[in-house]
Amino acid sequence: MSQILTSSPKHCARRGLSIDKHYKKLFYTFSTFLLSFLSFIFLIYLILHPTKPEFSLKEADIYQLNLLDTHLLNSSIQITLLSKNPNTKVGIYYDQLQVYASYKGQQITVDTSLPPFYQGHQDSNLLTASLVGTGLPVAPSFRYEVGRDQTAGKLVLSLRMNGRIRWKVGTWVSGRYRINISCVTAMDFGPTIPSGPLSSKQASRCSTSV
Repeated sequence: MSQILTSSPKHCARRGLSIDKHYKKLFYTFSTFLLSFLSFIFLIYLILHPTKPEFSLKEADIYQLNLLDTHLLNSSIQITLLSKNPNTKVGIYYDQLQVYASYKGQQITVDTSLPPFYQGHQDSNLLTASLVGTGLPVAPSFRYEVGRDQTAGKLVLSLRMNGRIRWKVGTWVSGRYRINISCVTAMDFGPTIPSGPLSSKQASRCSTSV
């Protein structure tokens, strides 16, 4: 008669305990590796210390700024921005950039998307955009504010750009960070309305936050 070998409850308990220890060991090993890898990436980030990109407004031209009635506006503005990456070891990916113009705190064009691009170490790029608005609602005081600036001889235009950027170090690319750019320019705007566009060709530095 052959002997049937069976495991006692004690043997099963020992085997289950051994499996639990095996998984715990794998978990601790994986956690240690992951923590070390993240610490290494963070250390590289601190050593390189990426500097936020620099922007300046090179030119702005207002081709149209007409009220349809007391609170609806048509606008057409052309802008040229200079973007510079000041970092010597960090590249920058620009994603989802959108720009619009505002006047006296009121948005006077719709958001315009700029194509995404990559900027290498200490590279510079010229960015151009046509900003338009058709039947945009504005405050009833808009006509009065424009008339007052015309009397003063200066019209102040603000430009806002929002988007996402990613840092690139070697082959490593970071997650997305939000970026906000704000530019202000003043244009000559006398009592006599010029036949051509209102223009500002004097470069002005923009403020950038990441």
